[in-house]
Parts: sequence; C-alpha cells; structure tokens
Amino acid sequence: MTPSLSTVKDVLVHIKGTEPAPGLSHFTDNGGLFPNGFAAVFLTMIAVTFSFQGTELIGITAGETKEPHKAIPKAINNTVWRTMFFYVLSMIVLVSLIPWQKAGVIESPFVMVFDGVGIPYAADIMNFVILTAVLSVANSGLYASTRILWAMSGDGMASPSLRKLSKRGVPLNALFVTLAISCLCLLSSFVAEDTVYVWLLSISGMAGLVVWASIPICQYLFRSRFLAEGRPLKDLQYRTPFYPVIPILCFLLCAAVLVSMVFVEDQRMAIYCGVPFMILCYLYYYVRIRPKKDSFSSEFTPENKKLNIHN
Repeated sequence: MTPSLSTVKDVLVHIKGTEPAPGLSHFTDNGGLFPNGFAAVFLTMIAVTFSFQGTELIGITAGETKEPHKAIPKAINNTVWRTMFFYVLSMIVLVSLIPWQKAGVIESPFVMVFDGVGIPYAADIMNFVILTAVLSVANSGLYASTRILWAMSGDGMASPSLRKLSKRGVPLNALFVTLAISCLCLLSSFVAEDTVYVWLLSISGMAGLVVWASIPICQYLFRSRFLAEGRPLKDLQYRTPFYPVIPILCFLLCAAVLVSMVFVEDQRMAIYCGVPFMILCYLYYYVRIRPKKDSFSSEFTPENKKLNIHN
C-alpha cells in the first residue's frame, strides 16, 4: 500500500493549524515593516550591535596570522556572506511568518515558527543551537580580552604582571583576570537582571560601538596618510571598496546609534558611565602612561610577542 503525500507529511512534520500561508502580507499589512516609524529601529540598534559584536576580532587575529594579506580579506568576505545568509535571510523568513504584534522577547521567534509548523522538540533544538552559539561567543570574547590585556601590559597601559606567559605561551594572569570579571558579569544576570545586568549590556554595546566607530576613522586616516607620503595605492594588500564612502558611512551610522542611546531610559546609564570613563582613561594615559611608554616598549621585544592562548 503506497502512503499518500499527506501521510508522509504528517509522519515527518506534523503541520499544525489550518490558517493559509501569510505570503508577503506581513511586510505590508498592519503598518508594514515599520509600524512604529523608522526611528524605532535606531532605538533597538544598541541591542543588535551588542549581539553582533565579535566581527572586529578579525583585525585582532591579524597579528597572529602567517599571511594576513591573504587570510584577512578572505575572513572579511566570509563574515559578510555568512551574516547575510544566517541573519538577514533568516530575519526575512521570520518577519514573513510572524506578525509583529506576536513577536516578543519572552519566546524565541524561531521556536514560534518551528512550533507552528509542528516540528517536535523545537524548543530543545533551539536551546542547543543557542547554547552552542553562546559558548562560541564566550570563547571568542575570552580570547580577545586576554590578548588585549596582555598587549596593553606590554605597552605599559596595564599591570606588568599581565605580561607573564606560561611555558606553553599562555598569558595565564590576563586569562584569570578576564575569567573573574566575566563571572561577576554573569552573576549580575541572576541577582540584578533588571538593573545592573541591563546597564552592563548597554555599556558593553556602547563600548563595542565606540570600537566600531574608531575602526573606520583609523582606516580613513591611515589611507590618507599612506597616500600623502607618496606611496602607491597598489602597495596596499587589501583596499576598502568605495573609499572614502564606506568608512565615512560606517562612522556616521555608529554615531547615530550612540546618539539614540540618549532617548532610551534603560540605556542612558551607558552614557553616564561610559563617557566619563573614557575621559579618565585618556587623561590617565597622557599623564602617566605616555611618558613611560618608551621604556616599556624597549623591554617588550618582538621575540616575546608570540603567544598561543588556545593551548
């Protein structure tokens, strides 16, 4: 007896409900893509940028890459295409299937879609995917923070004890400091999730945006000075396309998101804490660190710049 198509469908994926497919109606009905106006997009961008932080690690790893002129452009291109595929396209699918009135932060939109289709154990599947992604992000953040602390100690901008390497080239002191601070931040999500944890998320998002904004500025100034010195453009192994439009546009967008934080009450704490902290860091650097930088740099020889915190 040959099973019918509907029988096979019910066995593999049990489709729940009898509502017709929404098609593209959610893009146009009930206010369309921007039911609360386009300005609302900027008010949520700090959370979005917080979630996407980590792409700047490509630049950090350049110092440990054998052939950065080949590996870094490839990594940048892969990051762009993967972001388009895994995030942008998935968001288009979610928006087309879930009306904005039902979308929220209590339940994962992916779980809502999978559960609506009838995929069993949808919540468990998504929890596994999310846990894997969180562990990957934690590993990347641990690597980047440890390496930055280690490098700052070499430039005299952090405690000299953070320069110490193990026999396997691991900066253990910097690693332990990073782990300790990370555990304290994680603890805040349990004991003060509505206050301290939200503030930390906003501060982290603001810090990431400042880093992102500084990257196009550095790129713009570097290329301008490179050409001002009379050096040919072809000597650059990787050239930013559509220069100078791309770095200027990138900086303006980051600045717009930073300004939008002023209009969100829960995120203003990042401005109150972040701006004075950056001012104090600059003052401390120019008063205490910069005069001693040459002496520290002479001790930090190129032979000591090889480390591997993955072992």
